[in-house]
Amino acid sequence: NRRKKKGDDILENPSIPNPFPELCCSPFASVLSASLLPKATSRKKQVIKVYSEDETSRALEVPSDITARDVCQLLILKNHYVDDHSWTLFEQLTHTGLGRAIEDHELLMEVQSNWVMEEETKLYFRKNYAKYEFFKNPLSFFPDHMISFPSETNSALSHSGILQMFLSSSTYPEIHGYLHAKEQGKKSWKKLYFLLRRSGLYFSTKGTSKEPRHLQFFCEFSNSDMYMSLTGKKISGAPTNYGFCFKPNKSGGTRDLKQLCADDEQSRTCWMTAIRLLKYGMQLYQNYMQPYQGRSGCSPLNITPMRSISENSLVAMDFSGHRSRIIENPTEALSVAVEEGLAWRRRGCLRLNSHGSPIAVSNMGMSIHRSQSWFHHKISREEAQRLILQHGLVDGVFLVRNSQSNPKTFVLSLSHGLKIKHFQIVPLEDDGKLFYTLDDGHTRFTDLIQLVEFYQLNKGVLPCKLKHYCARIAL
Repeated sequence: NRRKKKGDDILENPSIPNPFPELCCSPFASVLSASLLPKATSRKKQVIKVYSEDETSRALEVPSDITARDVCQLLILKNHYVDDHSWTLFEQLTHTGLGRAIEDHELLMEVQSNWVMEEETKLYFRKNYAKYEFFKNPLSFFPDHMISFPSETNSALSHSGILQMFLSSSTYPEIHGYLHAKEQGKKSWKKLYFLLRRSGLYFSTKGTSKEPRHLQFFCEFSNSDMYMSLTGKKISGAPTNYGFCFKPNKSGGTRDLKQLCADDEQSRTCWMTAIRLLKYGMQLYQNYMQPYQGRSGCSPLNITPMRSISENSLVAMDFSGHRSRIIENPTEALSVAVEEGLAWRRRGCLRLNSHGSPIAVSNMGMSIHRSQSWFHHKISREEAQRLILQHGLVDGVFLVRNSQSNPKTFVLSLSHGLKIKHFQIVPLEDDGKLFYTLDDGHTRFTDLIQLVEFYQLNKGVLPCKLKHYCARIAL
């Protein structure tokens, strides 16, 4: 009763008036002006770590809404690199041997939010020459036997028309073919007939039947990312080296991966390119067009580089006489190029070493190539193929390395036709002088630099010219 009486006394006490009524907010009018409110906080920043091919790293403080393209532009400026629109950020999962090129428009913080603690994930900064190559050369990416069109579509559709269908929201070509799929929770792989449609990826339970009752859903792509297998058969036990998989966002580990494996590189490239177009659609085309925005005369799906020189317009010239002339005979042009190279070496018989003292070219012919970005000292055949694959299987991507089978020779590893080919560079000794050749001595070069420079301008015995080199950049 005493407690109750005390409580009643408290309730009966009059309320204390507010001594500062002007600071109270009325429900009808706000007393505090906007200038008195705390200012909105600026964009949050976060530190990221980016690696290069030689495993050097660089820490960057970036805003939370930065895209992969913006990070690449930042690294290009900081390292004074040439921006040829092929620099890319890669996400690499070390333990599972998976990797993917992060799309230019993706927010980096969203990518990192999907990382799990159990998996060591790194960001790599490197070139990817095949990033938008399908816009320039769709013929290599979509073979006729893997693509079919709706019945109302003209079967003789041009390849630019194929890309228009991929980017359209109403129609979509069907990609079909055999893939090896790893059964969920098992180590075995099963070869099935797959179909890619706008609604997702399906496989047939009865041969190559496309009837709805025989199609079983395999995967959709809105809540998952596509990765390429970088280790081939080693980790997953895949039947071939052309594996790829789908990893759900915020996945718990390898048990949630949907793993597939193609029979060859062309098939894998077709599947992965079509899925990229299905998932991102017009956004990929906008990413591709962004470096060319503001230029006049750019028609869709027909983009030319900022400075374009047709290979057919490059001709051999002779300036030895009073008047210059065009050398039309290919044999004469080849011999003149070789002679000019030898004369250039003779004129520059003395060069400076790293300490500034002159040394003879004859003494440095064996080691002059070591300072070049395209030369990789002692790497294996598999490592060379991995480097070229990461830089993109575009015609002309190359590197030069030491031969492991013959220590005195070198190997030119070159990408052509979605395949990686290897050509042996053989040293020859003639009249006390050392030369290098790719064609059994028909064309000779005093060092590897001259050889590479020649095949950058002339196809010669190679299937294509040397265009893009794989370099181990340092950040």
